[in-house]
Amino acid sequence: MGQAAPLTMTAPPAQLSYEPFILVVDDEPANLSLLKEALSPTELKVRVATNGNKALEISKVSPPQLILLDIAMPGIDGFETCQRLKADPATANIPIIFASAFSAIDQKVKGFTIGAVDYITKPFHVEEVLARVKAQLHLQSLTGMLRHKNESLEIEIQARTQAEAQLHQKFQELQDTQTQLIQAKKMSSLGQMVGGIAHEINNPANFILGNVKHARSYFNDLIDLLQLYEVHGFQSHPDIEAKIDDIDLDFLKTDLAKLLESMEKGGRRIKDIVLCLKKFSRIDEEGYKVADLREGLDSTLLLLQHQLQGGKQPETEQLDSEQLDSAPQNAINVQKEYGEISSVCCNPKQINQVFLQILTNAIDALALSHSGEHPTIHIELSTVDDHSVRVTITNNGPAMGPDDIEHVFDPFFTTKPVGSGKGLGLAIAYQIVTDQHSGKLYCNENLEQGAQFIIELPIQSPYAS
Repeated sequence: MGQAAPLTMTAPPAQLSYEPFILVVDDEPANLSLLKEALSPTELKVRVATNGNKALEISKVSPPQLILLDIAMPGIDGFETCQRLKADPATANIPIIFASAFSAIDQKVKGFTIGAVDYITKPFHVEEVLARVKAQLHLQSLTGMLRHKNESLEIEIQARTQAEAQLHQKFQELQDTQTQLIQAKKMSSLGQMVGGIAHEINNPANFILGNVKHARSYFNDLIDLLQLYEVHGFQSHPDIEAKIDDIDLDFLKTDLAKLLESMEKGGRRIKDIVLCLKKFSRIDEEGYKVADLREGLDSTLLLLQHQLQGGKQPETEQLDSEQLDSAPQNAINVQKEYGEISSVCCNPKQINQVFLQILTNAIDALALSHSGEHPTIHIELSTVDDHSVRVTITNNGPAMGPDDIEHVFDPFFTTKPVGSGKGLGLAIAYQIVTDQHSGKLYCNENLEQGAQFIIELPIQSPYAS
C-alpha cells in the first residue's frame, strides 16, 4: 500500500459545532478497515456505518464532510440512501462518493444522476481513493470559502447600498440647506437694499409732504390778498397794505419759488430712485443681452446711497433742498473712472447682483476702518483686450491677509463679526461670474491697505443665444 502525503482539511468559513469527519458506509468489515486506513492521511476523523439506515441517522445528527457509500447493502441500498440524503435539506449538500464493485456504465450514470459527485470501483486502490477524497474535500473547502465570500460580498453590497442611500439623503439635505442659505442671503441683501431705498424715498417724500402745508399757507395768504384787491377795486387801501405787511409778501414770493423748486427736486429724486430700481432689477428683461455696465454700477450705487452716506441722514420734514443733496461727514466718497467701452453681453440681473455684493462688502469693510482716512470706494471700468472688459472696485478699508484672500470666495467664509454675515455673498458672486459668464473674479494680493476686487467679463457671452 503506497504512502500518500497527508491532507490537512481546510474547514469551511462557517464554524461547525462538531469535529469534522468522513463517513464510510459499507457492510463488509474488511472494506471498512481498508478505507479507514486509506483515509488516515487526511487527518480527519473517520466514522463508519454498516447499513443505509445507520448512515442516515448519523448524517442527520452530525452531517459529515464527505460520505463514501457502498451500493450493495442489506436493507436500503446505496442508491436509496443517497436519494434520501439528497431529499433532506439538512444533508443535501454533503458530497457522496459511491464505492462499489458495480462497474457497469449504467450503474455509474445512475449514481451521478441521483446526486453523487464521484464513483470508485472495487477492488480499491488506496492512492486512487485518497486522491479522489482529497479532491472532493478541497473542492468542498473552496466551495465553502466561495460561499463565505459571496455572503460577505452580499453584506458589503447591502452596506454600500445603504451608505449610498444615506449619502444621497445627506446630499439632498445639504442641497436643501444650501438653497435655504442662499435664499436667506438674498433676502438679507434685499432687506438691506430695501431699507436703504425706503430711507432714500422717505426723505424726499417727507420733504415734499412737509412743505405742502407751507405752500398751502402761502397760497391761502395770496388768495386773501387777491380778495382784498377785488373788494377795493384793485386800488391801494390801508387793509391791503396791512395784509401785505402781515404776510411779508416779498419773502413769500421768494420763498414760495424756492419751495416749489425744492418740491420739484424731491419729486425728481423719487422718480430717479424708482427708475434706478427698475434698471437694477431688470424686471422686464430675462436672459443674456447687451447691457451697459456703467448703468448697472450707477443704479447699484444709487440703491446703496443710504449706506454710502453712513445711514445717518436725518429724517425730518424740515430738510431744505441743500440738505437733501448734502452728504454727512461720515459718508463714503465714491470715485468713478469709466472707460469708453462698457457694454457686454451678459445677464444684467446677475451682474448687478455681483456689483451689489462687492460694493456692500466694501461698505461693511469701511465701516470697520479706523485708519483716519476719509472712506473711499474707487470704481474703474476698462477694457482688458478686444474680447473682455474689467471692473475694478477698490476700497481703502482694512487690509486683507493672505489667508483671507485665499478663502474669500469659499462658501461660509467671512471676516465679519459673528452674526454679521453668512459668508455666501462673495461665493454666489464668484459662481455668477465664473460659471454663468465664463469670466474671472479675483482679489488683488498686492495691496498694503484696503481691498481690491477685479471682475473680468467677456464682451460676448458664450451662453448668449
